[in-house]
Amino acid sequence: MTLVSDAASHAAPTNDAISRASTLTAQGVSAWFGSHKVLERVSLDMLANQVTALIGPSGCGKSTFLRILNRMHELVPSARLAGNIALDGQDIYRSAAPVTEIRRRIGMVFQKPNPFPAMSVAENVVSGLKLCGMKVERSHKDELVETCLQKAGLWNEVKNRLDANGGALSGGQQQRLCIARSLAVRPDVLLMDEPCSALDPTSTHRIEETIAELRDDVTIVIVTHNMQQAQRVSHYCAFFLAAENEPGRIVEAGTTDKIFSEPDDPRTLDYVRGRFG
Repeated sequence: MTLVSDAASHAAPTNDAISRASTLTAQGVSAWFGSHKVLERVSLDMLANQVTALIGPSGCGKSTFLRILNRMHELVPSARLAGNIALDGQDIYRSAAPVTEIRRRIGMVFQKPNPFPAMSVAENVVSGLKLCGMKVERSHKDELVETCLQKAGLWNEVKNRLDANGGALSGGQQQRLCIARSLAVRPDVLLMDEPCSALDPTSTHRIEETIAELRDDVTIVIVTHNMQQAQRVSHYCAFFLAAENEPGRIVEAGTTDKIFSEPDDPRTLDYVRGRFG
């Protein structure tokens, strides 16, 4: 299969690998909306082929930080930031690479499933290619669709209705379709902003199974308020907290086992054990 980008040539996805996982590093990241500071000097390494969970109460800057990681923060007119975000050592905000290329390499799955309702399942999967300046040979499009749907854990459920509208799928299926759409452009990193918050327990379980399968191919960063989910799916956790009238910051980061069993900060233990938040 051959995919061609206007900026560069990319090797074709195969059934063995959709992408090349990368390490994403934040160093001293602060962020504002207008004069309101929402993040204070956040530093975090998100390692290749690992799942990093961002946990903490609402309003402590987790989702803002996630959007900073693929330059979505700058879409808000009043938004500003300081610090560095590096993808395999290259600063994504100071890189000569087009923003579309950065967002191709660092994909996003949102809280609410957002397939294109007027497009078929198959059309949804390949819809991001044009936006990223990538083309797939017509003869290989079916292979790409199948590969991405398999990676997203959806192929067996939709293989006989690829021409059906994507909006006709269940909520959990729509979310996995959005994951397949993200995979079609071969990201190195996949960001997930509470991807299961609107789903029932069965659909949540399927998404978690998908995450477990994808981490062999991509680096995953997930925001979740579900502590059990963070324990199940992640290798590392970063605990965000914001004091009253103060910006959010990372209190503690480390392996998931350590964060949930013997964290260094008592506030971390209180949070993961449900004593607040």
